This record gives sequence, structure tokens and C-alpha cells, in this order.
Amino acid sequence: MKPAALTIAGSDPSGGAGIQADLKTFHQFGVYGEAVITLLTVQNTVGVQRVECLPPDLVLAQLEAVLDDIPPQAAKTGALGNAALARAIAEAAEGFDFPLVVDPVMISKHGAPLLRDDAREAVRTALLPRAALITPNLPEASALCDLPVNDLAGMRAAAERLVAMGARAALVKGGHLAGDAVDVLFDGSRWREYSAPRVATRHTHGTGCAYSAAITAELARGVALEEAVAGAKAYITRAIQTNPGLGRGAGPVNHHA
Repeated sequence: MKPAALTIAGSDPSGGAGIQADLKTFHQFGVYGEAVITLLTVQNTVGVQRVECLPPDLVLAQLEAVLDDIPPQAAKTGALGNAALARAIAEAAEGFDFPLVVDPVMISKHGAPLLRDDAREAVRTALLPRAALITPNLPEASALCDLPVNDLAGMRAAAERLVAMGARAALVKGGHLAGDAVDVLFDGSRWREYSAPRVATRHTHGTGCAYSAAITAELARGVALEEAVAGAKAYITRAIQTNPGLGRGAGPVNHHA
């Protein structure tokens, strides 16, 4: 039977991020993709003009329909928008019998907020303890952990704190650092670093979405976490290197990498 993976995230009509990026990535990894939409955005490669969160009951109804008919082997969250949605998804996740990857999307590539300030506490206290893996970038790790994360030592400290807060594992992504792109994985006992050469390009829209989706797809296929991250890291590096150069602003990566 073909494995299935689920994304619970926002919609990007330009196709570079959100559920559109996740579904393309799932397909590329050979898993059947499903999507529960949490919010709608009006955006393109130049900027975000509008964000509208869906009612929690509508989001949960989508989720229940999926789980009742085609339950996934792994799932991920992306942009959740507000505290009510974060708590609703966290409560539903108590019943998940598959791993959940939490990508704590807070700000879009263009600086638009995709998680309200009051929702951060809901992510910390309710959703994070349901995560098999949480995948923050440096600003997200800093916001969740209330500590500066601007070097490798800070990334390690944040990963330890996120696991102490309840996540089974944390992958702190170093894309905002200078030099090579180094990510740090900690599962409570083991450390691993993943490094790739930095690519000089403005076309990095949706990298976090595609990266976490690739990890989710690998987990759905039964790949162990360390190897799942390694495969996803190689994929997102190629996706950035071979970006199609679309749009007038921060364009998408190549989801067919």
C-alpha cells in the first residue's frame, strides 16, 4: 500500500510555500499527499497582502474526514495562524498514532506574521509536546525558547530546551547563519549535524515548508529520523541550487529536485 503523508498548513496561491509546496514535495518522495487548510493567504513572490484564518471547527472537520478514510503514516503542521487553531490541532494530535513534524511557522519570507503573538504560548505548551520533531529556524527557536540563537552553541542550547519542553526531537536550522548552512538535530540523547554549502540566490521561498515536508514524507515511508533528515537536507539543497528562477521577488525552490 502506498504510504500517505498529511500537511496541516496554510495555502500559498503562488505555489511556493504552504500546502502547495508540501504536496509537491510529498509527490516527489513517492508518498500520497493530503492537506488540511488552516488559513488562506494572498501572496506572490513579492509580498503577502492578506492572511485569513479558518474557523477551528472547519479545520477539525477537514482533519476528521481525512483520518476517518485515509489515515496518514506521518503528518506535519505549518502555519497555524492563531492560538485557537494551535490548541485545536494540539488536542487532535493527542490521538495521532503516527509521527507529527511541527514546523513552527511564525513569519513569511516577506515578513508577514503567520502566527499571532498569543499563539506562541499555545505552540509551546500544547503543540510542542505532541511533536515527534520540531523544525524551527533561528528566529523561531529564539522566540520559542526565550534565548538568543545566533550561533552553533545557541542552536544546541535551543535544541536541548525544545526537547526538555516536550518535543521528542528538535532540528534547529541554521539557514540564517553566515557560511555553510548547518542544521543541528537532538533527540534527547544523540546529536547530529547536517551541513551543506550556502547557495547565493534570492529564490528561497518555502524552503522551510519543503524541508519539513520532505522529512515527513521520509517518516511516512518508514525511514528512521536521522536518515529522514539527511535525505530531506540533500533534497532541499538541490531544490535551492536548481530553483526555476520564477517571479519578481523571492521565488520558489525546485520541488522536482
